[in-house]
This record gives sequence, structure tokens and C-alpha cells, in this order.
Amino acid sequence: MTELSQLSLYNQAIILFAALVLFTSFIMLAQARMMPLIFAFAWQGMLLAVVTALVAFVSGHPHLYISAGLTVVIKVFLIPWLLYRLAVKLNIHLEAEAIKYPSLLLLAGAGLVIFSYYVALPIVHLSGLATRNTIAVSIAVVLLGMLLMIARKKAVAQVIGFMSIENGLFFSAVVSTYGMPLIVELGVAFDVLVAAILFGVFFFHMSESFDSLDVDRLSRLSEVHETLFPPEEGGGEEHP
Repeated sequence: MTELSQLSLYNQAIILFAALVLFTSFIMLAQARMMPLIFAFAWQGMLLAVVTALVAFVSGHPHLYISAGLTVVIKVFLIPWLLYRLAVKLNIHLEAEAIKYPSLLLLAGAGLVIFSYYVALPIVHLSGLATRNTIAVSIAVVLLGMLLMIARKKAVAQVIGFMSIENGLFFSAVVSTYGMPLIVELGVAFDVLVAAILFGVFFFHMSESFDSLDVDRLSRLSEVHETLFPPEEGGGEEHP
């Protein structure tokens, strides 16, 4: 506590926003309905934009203001709007996905946070408290995004988990190294946007073909296909 009070106001603000970003990851992990999940992702993007603008103001790197603006446009408004429209068109915005053992899922998330701080221990003597905490939080956000992808069956929720992983990497790059070169950040931002659009097209085709966005149905379909048409031994031709 004494070490925290000795930090500058900027470093204390960075630690506070890091805690809020981590909190939004836990909110996404606990949400069973699609709309609160999308809104939590938008709030995480807003927190990233505020952190980026704060780092730009303190460090004197003007290109970070552009990154903050792109984050607001793409991750706070555009991608959540696309996901919202997609959820409404596919009629999944009011559905509640059954999450098995939600308490154990949150405990697993807490375990990943502890593991992230353990991984960040080697940099204890190489950085200050703020950087040490932000790196640990970034690792935790990435791992929680992976856990969200594993735990959820709906394809839309898995895409949000994938984009949350990118948020964790972006947060680490901005806070620890004052951001990547502008051309790299522009490329990453548009790659994320294109990925969101392509995922939307894929969801529509998946919904039309299987009348569901539950990825478990794809696994069951593959198992049924292998049961009905087992591959022939000896390199023979496979059934279509």
C-alpha cells in the first residue's frame, strides 16, 4: 500500500484503468446473454481508448491520439453495432446461453489472474509497480479471452473472446511501450474490422445451414459423418 501511494498520479490512474479492464473481462466471462456481453466488450474498448489518450497526453506521443480515436470508432461503436445487428437478425439477442458451473468458471478466471502475476514476477526488478501490474493484467485479459472462447458454445461469444484477446495485447503495447508504430496500429485496427465483417458473413451462412450458432452441433455433425462414412483403410477413396 505504501509503494502504491508513492506512485505518481499517472501511474495510479494506469493501475486503476488496468483493474477496470480486467473487471470487464470477468463481466464478459460471467454473462449468459448476448446483449450484455456485447455491451461489456464495448465498455472494455472505451477503457482502452481512455488509457491510450492518457498515455498520449503524458508521454507526448501524438500518434496515440489517433489510436485512441480508432479504438473508439472501431471497438466502441462499429464492431459492437455490427455484433448487435447480427444478434438481432439471427434472433439470439434475448437468448440466455446455459453456462455449466458458472462459479467454477469464475474461479478458473481468478486462477488465471494469479498465474498471470506469477508469470510477470521475473520483471519485478526491471520495472516499476505500474508496469508490472499492467503486464500481468494484459496477460490475464488474454487468458480470460481464451477461457471465454473455450467455455462458450455460441460462435458470436467466441468471436468476442477472440477480440478480447486482441484488447489485452493492445493494452500491453500501449502502456508498456507507448504503442506500436502508427502504420502497424492502423493495420491491426483494420484487420480486426475486416475479421468482424467476415465473421458476420460466416455466422449468416452457418445459421442458414444448421439453423443454429452452437459450435457443438458442428462437432456432432462431424462425428455422425465419421460414423456413417468411416474412412476406408489402405488409402481407398473416401465417401463424399
